[in-house]
Amino acid sequence: MAQQILEGIRVLELGQLIAGPFAAKTLADFGAHVIKVEPPGQGDPLRKWRMLHEGTSVWWEAQSRNKESICIDLRQPKGQALVRKLAAEADVLIENFRPGTMEKWGLGWDVLHADNPRLIMLRVSGYGQTGPKKDEPGFAAVAEAMAGLRHLTGEPGRAPVRAGLSLGDTIAGLHGAMGVLLALYQRDARGGEGQVIDVALYESLFNLSESLLPEYSAFGAVRQPAGGALPGIAPSNAYPCASGEYVLVAANGDAIFKRMMLAIGRADLADDPALAQNDGRVQRVDEIDAAIAAWTRTQTVESVLAVLRDAQVPSGRIYTVKDIAEDPHYRARGVIESVTSAGGLTVEVPGVVPKLSASPGAIHDRAPALGEHTDAVLKQAGFDDAAIADLRARKVIA
Repeated sequence: MAQQILEGIRVLELGQLIAGPFAAKTLADFGAHVIKVEPPGQGDPLRKWRMLHEGTSVWWEAQSRNKESICIDLRQPKGQALVRKLAAEADVLIENFRPGTMEKWGLGWDVLHADNPRLIMLRVSGYGQTGPKKDEPGFAAVAEAMAGLRHLTGEPGRAPVRAGLSLGDTIAGLHGAMGVLLALYQRDARGGEGQVIDVALYESLFNLSESLLPEYSAFGAVRQPAGGALPGIAPSNAYPCASGEYVLVAANGDAIFKRMMLAIGRADLADDPALAQNDGRVQRVDEIDAAIAAWTRTQTVESVLAVLRDAQVPSGRIYTVKDIAEDPHYRARGVIESVTSAGGLTVEVPGVVPKLSASPGAIHDRAPALGEHTDAVLKQAGFDDAAIADLRARKVIA
């Protein structure tokens, strides 16, 4: 296997659940050596989330692959001293506690930076390290609401819905990983030192908000929920088929729209000069959607996709995870991989993205059992067997 691009980068992960650990997983997939610090006993709460196999979540196998696990009680001064020592030898420290928690433990930026000026500290929180809301608890669901995402998801006049995934966490994790890479480049390629990366869940989502703010700023427009459609862009929607299933069609390019209308027998709409560009189509989106739906209702999903594929119109079925698992394109691209858990279960997990040609990422280690690497990591840090036994007897480690 080609050398991974982040080999030699040492990451200390103190976060729990999704956002911080997702950032660390992304770095680990590309070769970073990630040491995950978990509380003794139950460990990261994610181990008990969703569906379990022999007491451990199968989600754990995706989120914590390529990591090592050590158990340290951060409530004890000796545990805090251990983390401080490990941070002094690390390139990156990731934490997603409420602001002020690390400082309470004597592990704030000023302390860690004094010990290790090259350390990069990624701090992920609901509202960021500053501002009037910084001390409030913030989970992804609340961040999605504050960022405007929840207002837009759902059907007009009905209660907002969530996307079904913790987008606030994972998108913040991706922003955090991007910040780490930028900080590593600044430190190593430009002769800089370490720095703090302050990632807020709501800001990461707001960063994806496209034209929401410019439209409000310029016109006072407040975009409203629109179900499967995308307001201001036409046509792009989910349309019902004869079987009751829906098909997603994105024919909002000018030439694509014309090809689609010809393919469904609506030359009148294809040749209408008022519909040649998006701004004209938006004015008559209900008419266009009705024309497309009238055609799709007479077709199966397969026949719709066949016609639109021949017409080179972007379209697709609405996938369930079963569809994903059985799709040959996913398999051909290596987007689904198998791992064997510490408990012996073979489980499929999302593969590594993005795909680099010269230094690709890889899943090279399964997710760790709780505290599996405590002794090895501490020995590497200079602790002998007697010192480790003493820490374990004091319940500082497990």
